[in-house]
Formats: sequence, C-alpha cells, structure tokens
Amino acid sequence: MGVSDGDTLTVRCGEPSSFRQLKVRLAQIDAPEKAQPFGQRAKMSLSTLCFGAWASIYTEAQDRYGRTVARVECRGHDANAEQVRRGMAWVYDRYAPRASPLHQVQAEARTARTGLWADKDPVAPWEWRHR
Repeated sequence: MGVSDGDTLTVRCGEPSSFRQLKVRLAQIDAPEKAQPFGQRAKMSLSTLCFGAWASIYTEAQDRYGRTVARVECRGHDANAEQVRRGMAWVYDRYAPRASPLHQVQAEARTARTGLWADKDPVAPWEWRHR
C-alpha cells in the first residue's frame, strides 16, 4: 500500500498472481495539500495507520479522476475518522451528510486543538486550492 497524501492511498487488490492497484480517496474528508501546513504530517499520519497493512475498502463512489471514494479500515481503525480525530483532515462538508458522525469527531478535535486545529488560523484545503 502506498500513501499519496493525507486522504489518498493506493492499495493492491486481488490474488498475488494477479494484483491490481486501486487508488482510493478517503470519503467525506479533505486533508491539507502536501505544500500546505500540516500536509506532510497528514500524509505521515495516514501512513502510520495504513502503510503495509491489510485494509478493508467500503466504496461509496468514484470521483472525476477515476479514484475510488471509500471508507477505509486499517489495523482495526476507521482511517477516515482517525485522520479527523488526529486533526489531520477536515470533514468535507460538501460530501459529508449532516448526520455524519465525523462532524462530532471534528468538533472534539477542534475543541482539543489537536493537529491542524492548534494552528492560529487553519485554512481548509478547498480554500487553499482556490487561492
């Protein structure tokens, strides 16, 4: 398994004799871009969760770049929620339902000033990309 950034990884699927690679975007979250503050830390956080581990992929959609959008579990952890809990990603309001438990996880991380929430003025990745 390879980790591209804090919300994207590449997994190998299938039998060892016929592996195929699948690029997966973690659903309902958006991590800082690589050049953005906390971008490298978000990537390292996802790496510690998932690199080299077996993963369960729960597909929700496919994005315009051909990536599978999914919930991912690694080592018994919901990687999507864990990235938010660690303050390494925002809940992506555009794609997360209002009833998503991720909103509460983010509120707790924000209150505790965990990860990117320790920054004086954190900028959401979608705003950073727009600039």
